[in-house]
Amino acid sequence: MRGIITAAICAAVVSNSFAQQDPQFTQYMFDRLSINPAVAGTQGNICLTALMHQQWTGFDGAPKTGLLNFSMPISKISSGVGLSVYLDQLGQQQGTAARLHYSFHRSFGPGTFAVGLYAGFLSRTLGNDWRAVDPVGDDNTIPDNGATAGGFDLGAGLYYTAPTFWVGISSTQLPETELQDVSIKNTRHYYVQGGYNWAIGGNTKYVLKPSLLVKSDAASTQLDVNATFLYNNMVWLGVSYRTEDAIAPMIGYQHEFKDGNSAVRLGYSYDVTTSELSNYSSGGHEVMLNYCFKIKKKEKLEIYRNIRFL
Repeated sequence: MRGIITAAICAAVVSNSFAQQDPQFTQYMFDRLSINPAVAGTQGNICLTALMHQQWTGFDGAPKTGLLNFSMPISKISSGVGLSVYLDQLGQQQGTAARLHYSFHRSFGPGTFAVGLYAGFLSRTLGNDWRAVDPVGDDNTIPDNGATAGGFDLGAGLYYTAPTFWVGISSTQLPETELQDVSIKNTRHYYVQGGYNWAIGGNTKYVLKPSLLVKSDAASTQLDVNATFLYNNMVWLGVSYRTEDAIAPMIGYQHEFKDGNSAVRLGYSYDVTTSELSNYSSGGHEVMLNYCFKIKKKEKLEIYRNIRFL
């Protein structure tokens, strides 16, 4: 019975909110790659990012999402490559995706302009533990023994990054592949993202980082707005607001190693539900781990010999 109530509440709320099929993260500023392939390699470092998100804690079958991003530059051809893999689960529906990104870079003004494309595979799986609301009825769209279907995925994006700001526009699931075995059609998504780094009073010890992410499937739109304060390039505190869903305080720590070529970041956010589910859910949790490093070639020592000086 609890599972039926959970499914009914989730369905009621989701039907009135943004129909998000791509993974959704509160700390979206650390995941620019999975929704915009042009981001690949623009940091100039080799980067690994992992995100784990638990939404609507307290529900059986509440959404759980895990994401792993990898990105690196290829300086010789002014490009970057990346890989995104995610697993998303909502009740008995499970989504899995892998996206291979390519980005072409060009210096423009104080920063880098990039054009990107990704190709990948996306699958959806339905479980077999369904409970019919109307036992007399017969719904052929729900498989008795579960089902899995997959299809081709494609996306594109534009991105510009400079020392003090970044902005991007992109679209995912361009083919809108229809997965007939599970009666699900992948919906094309559109994104606009951007952020700014403001050194307060010109002092880089105190940096305010406002950012936003606009998500749309052309039928509905959702907005994420964030403000994060970074102290001494080490500790940050922030808060995000997601329309019709949640307010999320966040905290994080970053450490740059003495070699000057690598850094690690750890972040946590807590979603305080503001939708109709606030009476049933104790909120959501998200953890982010990021590691970036740069491989530097050893300088080649050259020996010059002069016959006058032996």
